[in-house]
Amino acid sequence: MASYRRTVLPAGVRVVTEEIPHVRSCSIGIWVNAGSRWEAPEENGVSHFIEHLVFKGTTRRTARQIAEEMDGVGGQLNAFTGKDHTCFYAKVLDEHVDLAMDILCDLVCHPLITADDVGKERGVVAEEIGTYEDSPEEVVHDEFARAAWGGQSVGLPVLGTQETLRNLTRDVIVRYMESHYTCDNVVVAAAGHASHERIVEAVKKHLALPAFARATQARPSWTPAVRAFRPKNIEQAHLCVGVDGYNRTHPLRFALYVLDTTIGGGMSSRLFQKLREDRGLVYSTYSYAASFDDVGALVVYAATSPANVEEVEGLIREELSEVAFHGISREELERGKEQLKSSLVLNLETTNSRMSRLGRLELFHEPLETPDEVFRKIDGVTGDDVQQVAAELLGGAAPVAAAVGPRRVKSSFVRREHHGRGDRREARVAPGCHRGAARGAPRGHSRGRREA
Repeated sequence: MASYRRTVLPAGVRVVTEEIPHVRSCSIGIWVNAGSRWEAPEENGVSHFIEHLVFKGTTRRTARQIAEEMDGVGGQLNAFTGKDHTCFYAKVLDEHVDLAMDILCDLVCHPLITADDVGKERGVVAEEIGTYEDSPEEVVHDEFARAAWGGQSVGLPVLGTQETLRNLTRDVIVRYMESHYTCDNVVVAAAGHASHERIVEAVKKHLALPAFARATQARPSWTPAVRAFRPKNIEQAHLCVGVDGYNRTHPLRFALYVLDTTIGGGMSSRLFQKLREDRGLVYSTYSYAASFDDVGALVVYAATSPANVEEVEGLIREELSEVAFHGISREELERGKEQLKSSLVLNLETTNSRMSRLGRLELFHEPLETPDEVFRKIDGVTGDDVQQVAAELLGGAAPVAAAVGPRRVKSSFVRREHHGRGDRREARVAPGCHRGAARGAPRGHSRGRREA
């Protein structure tokens, strides 16, 4: 039985822990409610830039000292940024928990952020953006998000662009940190061989941030039927087709997860069978449900030959329509539930993944439920629930579609627009930089390993 404990300190910092007595390690993360969705378009990428800059040195440690102190105890130190969060984390032996907390809090609370370091790291991030741009299978998710939600909030890429990167001066960065790195915006999560009391005392000792609230943003607006195409000199075409979805606390979210699994969650899924096994049109295809505080999306991805884009998109739309009007079978319902439960358990086999789950749940004000409690909710999903979700999400407005591929894809991609019956706009969107734009997944710091 999981043992979760939670404490809210007077300044507003929330501390959540899971003590696991049979292990000898502990993973600790400082989660900040700061990500690309909270950025102004002209400062896009600042959250991820900060993730890099704090490792350049603090008022107490140089970059070399940070590395040597952590390596000296055999620990791991890293960070990642997503659309609505930044996490700085460490994994150490239980005897070094206090040192890990000291270093993490030093990074978050006392970074130097010198003008010289900003200039140097700008070059590093520019190279990271360039590397990302060479991955069209990831870029297409950013194109989709921008097409669906526009050039602000969750439509912004996590890394920013080469253009916005040039706007990130030291003053912009410091001002952003002052507004977002505040006690009420921070969660400290820990999982492993360390008591809750020990973590709380370390937070009290080392974490020193201002305590005032950040202003909230307006809810992003979904625009149906938009089509975005990004030309790239590559051999394949990468396609995303998606519909407006549910936020992360929606009462039917577990039914949505079952529906997502049935559509594109594995080798037995409808789209894998139809597009790959039956037709041989793709090598890779899957679906995912992206959920944020206020909005969400259900998205299908496929990579195919440029000559097959129109056919693949047509088959995807056909399958979504089939599910919207006829639902899923009893066998698909039960198989989807078992896949969800297995995925949850398999993703909780390390202290890092357990810490990440706690941090995300608490940061976004979701209940700290044990796997068994989640299992009961999954088992409670009925065929009628899934049918309701499918009808609501897949039976309404035309989907948003985005493609990245060679220029010859453009004509067939635009022609697929139901022969004039839909919205015929074609959105040419700015270069994107993070697959998590649609999926909500983090972008890891370049220092090394990352555990999802």
